[in-house]
Amino acid sequence: MNGGSIHTDFYKPVEGSTNAETNLREQVEKRIGEKFGNYEKWYNWTRDNYKVFWETVLKDCDIKLSTSYSKIIEDDVPFHKIPRWFPGARLNYAENCLKNGKDDQIAFIQAISSTELKSYNYATVRRDVHELSTVLRHQYGVKSGDNVCAYVANRYETAVAMLAVTALGGVWSSASVDFGPEGVLDRFAQLKPRLLFVADSAIYKRKIHSLCDNINEIVGKLSSVDKVIVIPSSAHDVELAAYSPREKFVAFHETLDHYNSTKQSTPYFEQVPFNHPLFILFSSGTTGRPKGMVHTVGGTLLKHVEEHVIQTNMSEKDTMLFYTTCGWMMWNWMLTVLYTGACIVLYDESPLDPDPHVLLKVAQNTGTTIIGMGAKIFDEYAKMGLDFKSMYDLSRLRLTLSTASPLRPATFHFINANIKPQVVIGSISGGTDIIGCFMGATLNRPVVAGECQHIYLGMDACTFDENGKEVKDVRGELVCRNPFPSMPSHFVSDESGERYFKAYFSKFQNVWTHGDFCIVNSQTNGIFMCGRSDTTLNRGGVRIGTAELYNVVERFEEVKDSIVAGYDDPNDAGNELVVLFLVLKDNITLTDELVHKIKTSLRKKVSPRHVPNKIFAVSDIPYTNSGKKVELAVKQVLNGQIVDNTAALRNPDALTEFACYRVQN
Repeated sequence: MNGGSIHTDFYKPVEGSTNAETNLREQVEKRIGEKFGNYEKWYNWTRDNYKVFWETVLKDCDIKLSTSYSKIIEDDVPFHKIPRWFPGARLNYAENCLKNGKDDQIAFIQAISSTELKSYNYATVRRDVHELSTVLRHQYGVKSGDNVCAYVANRYETAVAMLAVTALGGVWSSASVDFGPEGVLDRFAQLKPRLLFVADSAIYKRKIHSLCDNINEIVGKLSSVDKVIVIPSSAHDVELAAYSPREKFVAFHETLDHYNSTKQSTPYFEQVPFNHPLFILFSSGTTGRPKGMVHTVGGTLLKHVEEHVIQTNMSEKDTMLFYTTCGWMMWNWMLTVLYTGACIVLYDESPLDPDPHVLLKVAQNTGTTIIGMGAKIFDEYAKMGLDFKSMYDLSRLRLTLSTASPLRPATFHFINANIKPQVVIGSISGGTDIIGCFMGATLNRPVVAGECQHIYLGMDACTFDENGKEVKDVRGELVCRNPFPSMPSHFVSDESGERYFKAYFSKFQNVWTHGDFCIVNSQTNGIFMCGRSDTTLNRGGVRIGTAELYNVVERFEEVKDSIVAGYDDPNDAGNELVVLFLVLKDNITLTDELVHKIKTSLRKKVSPRHVPNKIFAVSDIPYTNSGKKVELAVKQVLNGQIVDNTAALRNPDALTEFACYRVQN
């Protein structure tokens, strides 16, 4: 690898500047009587003393516990057996999220459009959460440990519902309204919820699309459900007559009407063990039934607080706009921002169509300081080539966050030049599995194009070669060598732990293997993400990361999108032939000249091994509901295999076209 280097135009920390992370560092230095001197020594200390580090974050960030703990972590339990953190401690997630925001401080801004904005202060949020949780407890019998599911949009009422459920010690699991009934049932049927929240409609491209038929099918097949609370996705009233069976359904506002009959004026927060379940998140499910990952109250809260407060210095001065659906872990991650007293902007419409500037308009009109989205949206901005900083007032913006797929180096340059010069460009990477990040943004390291700035504090993450040896400057498997609080406590319906072990610990002994390839730059200690290791191409025994191809191919002005996959070489067992599929821009055709240009560019800029055997044009690229390219599903189609779970895809019909190319191998 030609390692990235520090570019003078990008963000660099100002010497002597202070923030939450430097303050924590100074506190630790005083306690241990040692000066770290630089960021690397500080990081190394947090990694080597991870138990003390996590306890320090717990105490210094003032996470509220109602009872204390007997130890930091179960030292006698091996990493792969999932040791419990802070046994004996009790707390409540919602109580912690709502304890710091001042009453008159804005907690949420619901952006119906770029100009139609509705604000809710912390006093209102606390009142609404109290009233709803009281009704859920007394009217519907929700209690600690109950699974509550939600088929919902990214709206204020959804946030209140989650906080109300978790205030009672309930376990929240949500799916986005862009899921079809099959995708929802694949997830929720595993949890057998008694209570279900649903959005009555989805708003897409400024049109309201009723979800009534989907909801009726879901409820009809979820025999465990006793009550369904319907949240309106717009200002119109909920028409309950269309739902069946009618007696199971109640409108959200009618639920709150029951509050006055409860006569409970004091907010109630069920105190649960640190390792009590909080969220159940699901894998994308493209290789079988989605895996239900159970994340804990304390582990989730502690990891999120470290990332929000320590890594990126969030506070009541911030306003965050993160484009996410309720079916993506970033929604759960985003909601914990409330702990900092900051404001969260909620937006659930299309980010690019019909208005490709809408997120930047919302950012301007809400005074956003932190904006986040999938890397693909930032890439689309770069393709527009517009000078957004001269079009919109983004003067308050201090941090951009990109995730879901690697952010291309060229897009780093675009953000810095065309959105906000010297802004911190945080390419963050982790996943549903850990409901957080292994690496990403920090105010105390320079930005380098194409790289996540650093491994996060307390995380002993690095890259291994196939023999389990740590490597730098070459592609390796992302691993973590120490326990961390946000590991799932278990998988749903995996009593033996076999599926959990196979997912993370079967490759290297007592080491978490995450399933991503990346390159650690020895010069900067930044990390270049190469894509999923389970979809890596094998050319003559050499493994190739797909992100390296996309970084070259998607720079071509003729190319709108692309996906690459391997198919088994019939003449060489163990080798893969590589096929590249392109979605071309309007009025562009795939000519021999364009094919030659792409192959030549890949050969020169990456290597001859990266040149595909075939290049075809297609009309669409398949994506998961969280916006990730589904390379494995395309690979399965090319090899004549069955794609196990197309319900996990946002656009499963896109796969049909790829089947045509198997006969052309």
